[in-house]
Amino acid sequence: MTRNITMAIEEKLLKKSKKIALEKNTTVTGLIRDYLTQLTEKEELRKRWIVKELEELFDRSKAQVGKKNWTRDDLYR
Repeated sequence: MTRNITMAIEEKLLKKSKKIALEKNTTVTGLIRDYLTQLTEKEELRKRWIVKELEELFDRSKAQVGKKNWTRDDLYR
């Protein structure tokens, strides 16, 4: 499902954006859509990379967690 948005933009910036859109055979809306698509894809890749790095770090870690010797009530005292 696509949704419409409304945004305010300075006239000078809009004129420059229209010129770029024309050169790229698209619209200002198309430019914005492409930019947001790339932005969200990069963010997803960044998050996946972080998770991968953390998983590798945990796998290589020699840290050990001792036996739990506390109760939930101990934490709230």
